[in-house]
Amino acid sequence: MKIKFFTLYPEIFPGFLGYSLTGKALAEGKWSYETVNIRDYAFDKYGSVDDTPCGGGAGMVMRPDVLGAALKASYTGGRLVYMSPRGKPFNQAKAHELAGETEISVICGRFEGIDERVLEAYAIEEISIGDYVLTGGEQAAMVMFDAVIRLLPGVLGNDESALEESFEDGLLEYPQYTRPIEWEGRTVPEILLSGHHQKINDWRKEQSLTITKNKRPDLFKKYLDSKKV
Repeated sequence: MKIKFFTLYPEIFPGFLGYSLTGKALAEGKWSYETVNIRDYAFDKYGSVDDTPCGGGAGMVMRPDVLGAALKASYTGGRLVYMSPRGKPFNQAKAHELAGETEISVICGRFEGIDERVLEAYAIEEISIGDYVLTGGEQAAMVMFDAVIRLLPGVLGNDESALEESFEDGLLEYPQYTRPIEWEGRTVPEILLSGHHQKINDWRKEQSLTITKNKRPDLFKKYLDSKKV
């Protein structure tokens, strides 16, 4: 997978994507990245990339001529997305969808956002990682790609690991335990020590159902609704 970040702060990347599993995958060539400094396409000697919003209001807006010039010069095709609080919510299903792409370009906004005309001209897909506002799209992009890159073939080592994680089947993950078997008076549930795989699977499914119902009733309702279809 090739990822291209359009940003005002190229030095941010790869950030935490350069560590752990995603960092190892980067070193192994399972994914690569390129940064495009939007400021390189400014038209004045000050490197201005923003201006006041038409109609008034607080903050600044990224100029369409500057961002448009950056896209015209460096966007070479593939999926084009913009990290935005008003975008469609990012979830595990979307992570799988993006993991199937070979080339993704992502615009990391700043200020109050980017001029709407750029979104229209390039039919840019807007994606949100949550109902909150960050100082820039770089952080959001890295969070999104952390979820995506780990789904690429060979990144997790054991590809089956991804199938048992939270959200994969619409439920939160069951509790996990390891050694020591007893810790500060608390013991690992006996069923997990039984060696009976079917009973263990049944216990884990029951735990996932209970945890999802208690902690994320919204997800639990979606899960029940999906079973009615």
